Amino acid sequence: MKNKPIYVEIPIEAPVEKVWEKSQDPKLHEQWDLRFSSITYLPKASEEDPQSFQYETKVGPIKVAGWGRSIGTHHKEDGSKTSSLHFGTEQKISPIREGRGYWRYIPSEKGTTFLTQYGYDVRFGVFGQVFDTFFRPLMGWATALSFDVLKQWIEKGESPRSQYIRFFSSAMITMLFFFVWLYQGLVPKIIARHPEEVSMLSSLAPLEGSDAVKAVVIIGILELLFGLVWLLYPKKRHLHAIQIVVFPVLTIGAVMADPAVSTHPFNPVTFNASLWILSIIGFLLAKDLPTAARCKRTRKGEVA
Repeated sequence: MKNKPIYVEIPIEAPVEKVWEKSQDPKLHEQWDLRFSSITYLPKASEEDPQSFQYETKVGPIKVAGWGRSIGTHHKEDGSKTSSLHFGTEQKISPIREGRGYWRYIPSEKGTTFLTQYGYDVRFGVFGQVFDTFFRPLMGWATALSFDVLKQWIEKGESPRSQYIRFFSSAMITMLFFFVWLYQGLVPKIIARHPEEVSMLSSLAPLEGSDAVKAVVIIGILELLFGLVWLLYPKKRHLHAIQIVVFPVLTIGAVMADPAVSTHPFNPVTFNASLWILSIIGFLLAKDLPTAARCKRTRKGEVA
């Protein structure tokens, strides 16, 4: 079965030579490309020989080492450049056995259109093909995210390391808020229908008995849905801004409903204050985060 190659394209407001340098120098390349932890060029017998290199990719305790060769570089009269690659690894832990691809640098009115297309063969027969239906989109996403990190490094001067720290910190904060809203809505309100939740709502609104319980369940559903929004809505700064307003309001409401609650261990005052500070941090981190969404993922005329 022939797999669709991975294609990624992004405009960068910089001349071709600048983009070429950041992507062809191995010490610069390994800084922004999420797919590689290190790239080492090997000595050449002559200038005419292809450039061979070794690479490593580390994901936690897992390390994959491989080989590569730059099998051709072409410079056209219009100023565009193309670099062709052949790569692979002998390690069985890698789903990629061998692949080929190219990078193109095309001058444009605003700088450079930087693009890549590559494909690879997988290991383990049918099982490898099935696994690749999940792995290939992940590789495409990692390539696109890396291209945007390169773009912001060149255009705005923020180092790849700083961008990745912000990106993964923001991702962890997102998952935390997803869990907090999901848990707070599902467990104490929908499943347990905790008496304290019902009591606090009755103190703030003219609701009692079964009506108060139903209202608590409705609030729980809304909190659960807001948790899902954290996973699906791309503009996290908007959600952080909402929470920067909401958490103080929730804290004041809880204390007004039952002043004694502020003396409880792990009480709403300290809990909401922590989430409020985390929302401010998340709001600051989320400005101009790198994103794979800024890249074009299909070639002109190609159906996605």
